[in-house]
Amino acid sequence: MTVFKAFLKVLNRCKMIIILYTALLVGFGAFNMQTSETSTNFVSSKPDILIINKDTQEGITDNLINYISNNSNIIDIKGDEEAINDALFYRDVNYIIYIPENYREDFLSGKNPEINVKSTGDYQASFAEMLITRYIKVANTYQKNIQEEEELIIKINETLSKQTQIEVTSKLDTNNLAKATFYYNFANYSILAGSVYVICLILSSFKEEKIRKRTIVSSMNYKKYNRQLLVSNSLFVIVLWVVYVILSFILIGNIMFTANGIMYIINSFMFTICATTIAFLIGNLITNKNAINGIVNVIALGSSFLCGAFVPMKWLPDIVLKIAHILPSYYYIKNNELLAELENISFESLQPILINMGIILLFAIAFMIIANVFSKRRLK
Repeated sequence: MTVFKAFLKVLNRCKMIIILYTALLVGFGAFNMQTSETSTNFVSSKPDILIINKDTQEGITDNLINYISNNSNIIDIKGDEEAINDALFYRDVNYIIYIPENYREDFLSGKNPEINVKSTGDYQASFAEMLITRYIKVANTYQKNIQEEEELIIKINETLSKQTQIEVTSKLDTNNLAKATFYYNFANYSILAGSVYVICLILSSFKEEKIRKRTIVSSMNYKKYNRQLLVSNSLFVIVLWVVYVILSFILIGNIMFTANGIMYIINSFMFTICATTIAFLIGNLITNKNAINGIVNVIALGSSFLCGAFVPMKWLPDIVLKIAHILPSYYYIKNNELLAELENISFESLQPILINMGIILLFAIAFMIIANVFSKRRLK
């Protein structure tokens, strides 16, 4: 109880820094709620296409132009070839189609005339290429068996008018899961920074000359002393974790009541245990209170940037992710990313997540063993 009472006195001095890290988590979490896309409707995007027709606009040529016009935005650019190339370079147009002279006559006679194109090479240009490729394939197929141009055009249009019905079978609430992932990823920083700062400050206070001498001459052995300090620090971190979980229910909403939401909470609890042992180890290694701020920046900010707490993992270079494997934050954030895509909760689907949780616990055990070793040597 003596250790615990002293712990509470020191903790009271750290209340402002705890409030600060909590405010950061809430602030960035709320900002993400406002900026996240809330629409779940699909809106088709049409490419910008320039058609340069050197043939007479009638028959099959006219039908080709109409088909492209109905499925894209037709751009009209005045000027020579240089002006057209400039428009392509500046993305004023995605795709340019050159219909050659005598295209209609050559096509109807089975010569399969070549249509030249220019492209920006982006996804809009790829869609434009799909449009023209689809038309030419369908037209060539019918041209081999139909001689009448009018009948040929009717058959082409009938085939091209058929649309595939798309049924969305996934039941994932991707929008809210993305919010939960962002919130708990950012919690990596808040939990780690809060734990390291507060626990290091508390432990450094216990290392003051008078307190350290009293501890050494007392009948309490180092294991009991460490155990009481660890339990006291763990209670603080668990309370901090509970506050963050409650805030997630408020900010994110009903998704936290689902199986995915429960797994986010369990994953964050595992990381909270690991963060406590990290802070306990660092607290046993340092004696200078002035160094704590620098250590928080290196540990919390460094691991958050390297492991994808602020920037999604998919945007990080491979070399950064390889380095991040040596940090427990990587496995915590990796689990959050996996949960955002997890549709069915089963033992098989949870295996990668459970393995990552096991790795986090192994980190925690290793940090605790190392902390005990250093504490024993220091007391001797």
